[in-house]
Amino acid sequence: MPDVVDQLTRSRMMSSIRAANTQPELQIRKGLHARGFRFRLHAKDIPGKPDLILPRWHTAIFVHGCFWHGHDCHLFKMPSTRPEFWSAKIERNRTRDATVRRQLDAAGWRDLVIWECALKGKTRPAFGEVVDRTETFLRGNAVTGEIRGYL
Repeated sequence: MPDVVDQLTRSRMMSSIRAANTQPELQIRKGLHARGFRFRLHAKDIPGKPDLILPRWHTAIFVHGCFWHGHDCHLFKMPSTRPEFWSAKIERNRTRDATVRRQLDAAGWRDLVIWECALKGKTRPAFGEVVDRTETFLRGNAVTGEIRGYL
């Protein structure tokens, strides 16, 4: 199916999508702050520039959009226009994500990925459960973790 807008409009629309301070990220920040967790935002000195850094817990938290990171859930659908471009772009994002996780591990950081589908969409758990699972990860010993919507 062809795009419903011209290429210039689509380019402008896609470039306006934010990488930081997204709605899902703001939700997580608010939930963790309410529970007494304190964090830094978008630390440039940590591999991957995580969305949240909790130095006390030596943990990096990433809030990933299901589309941009090619998550296997109902929120991801490969675009029908320019599939080669999008396939390559999403694969580069996945490769970069894996590299960043290895770098964090080598530097002694723990990492948690919270997927967009855990915060919106038809398979999302209650928000309190997402914050509970995040807190459990922070207080636990796991080195890496993931929170996603129900399958």
